[in-house]
Amino acid sequence: MSLSIKGKLASILEVESGTSKAGKEWRKQSFVIDNGDQYNPNVCFSFFGQDKIAMLDNFSIGQEIEVFFNLSSREFNGKWYHNLDAWKISTIGSESTNSQPQAVATPSISDAPEEGDDLPF
Repeated sequence: MSLSIKGKLASILEVESGTSKAGKEWRKQSFVIDNGDQYNPNVCFSFFGQDKIAMLDNFSIGQEIEVFFNLSSREFNGKWYHNLDAWKISTIGSESTNSQPQAVATPSISDAPEEGDDLPF
């Protein structure tokens, strides 16, 4: 499930790190946005991995952003825990994102529609 939410960047928390049971190193950084709702306006998201954590370097507190994330739940000892794992973050009103560089398509002569043919297929 992939979702998005818009709001103001309210806080960037410290980077957390550790070692998994399998012996792999991990890094996580959480950040909070204020979506402006009357009740419970603050939502905390997490970035996992250095490449995603680096995306936060381009944003500052108070900036209007859109966060794309996955929602997941898991059970542990009879209790359920929820994660909001962010995978992309962008400035509201901006076409650019800070997740992956995107190629720009340049139309070539062969891509141009023939004269008199305005159908898209």
